[in-house]
Amino acid sequence: MKCEITRDIQAAANLIQGGELVAFATETVYGLGANALNPEAVAQIFAVKQRPHFDPLIVHISSTHQLAELTSEFSSTAERLADVFWPGPLTLVLPKKKVVPDLVTSGLDSVAIRIPAHPVARKLLELTQLPIAAPSANKFGRLSPTCAVDVAEQLGDEIKLILDGGPCTVGVESTVIQCVGDLPVLLRPGGISLEEIQDCVGEVRLAEIEDYAETNSPVSPGMLPKHYAPSTRLMIVDHPDQLPETGLIGVLSLFPLDDTEFRDCHFSAQQILSPT
Repeated sequence: MKCEITRDIQAAANLIQGGELVAFATETVYGLGANALNPEAVAQIFAVKQRPHFDPLIVHISSTHQLAELTSEFSSTAERLADVFWPGPLTLVLPKKKVVPDLVTSGLDSVAIRIPAHPVARKLLELTQLPIAAPSANKFGRLSPTCAVDVAEQLGDEIKLILDGGPCTVGVESTVIQCVGDLPVLLRPGGISLEEIQDCVGEVRLAEIEDYAETNSPVSPGMLPKHYAPSTRLMIVDHPDQLPETGLIGVLSLFPLDDTEFRDCHFSAQQILSPT
């Protein structure tokens, strides 16, 4: 199979409604989506990504009106967060209803939900009239794609269609907040900062990732010890003397190279990845 990269949202919606997979743009990263209420379709996500079944998925919806179908409780804390940050890169973990397949939630009694801000994702959700389960459109554990070509490189032989919405504007995964119980819990940092969450709802507890990792029972994506890993070896160094003597080398720096120990190194090219 060789996938098609397209901007035809109706074609993508037809595939989702037919139980197929579609990769699509969001403001965070590209997602690999399926009808969240169709266990057979959701199973394809795990197969294509080679994702372990104990790692739950995020369900994308178009409106808060769909919450009543999927969740048994929407607390005042969750409501405040949704009012401020939805649509946007925030995922809320909420008590689920039985209509949500256990495969989506890895057997948990909670479900992760967000309303994306990207117009392509929103139109897709509007046309399908379905909740769409969608982790990042990559092989499990690898870096998440932020453009259609990146998706094609990893999954192009295994899916039919990539819905192109251009480069992702946020470029990192959504922040995940658990809203079950009295105090909200930060399960995964992402596109919305902890400080922004605290400004909205006050005290926020930080999840102890090790507690979930030891039992292979994460309550959110992104909680495993190794995740979002590049395929190229990375080293943390302070000085050029620590670099390998042979092979191609690239340097990522938070500061201008002229202000570091690498000022006298001669690189074939330099690029500013973030002007801010």
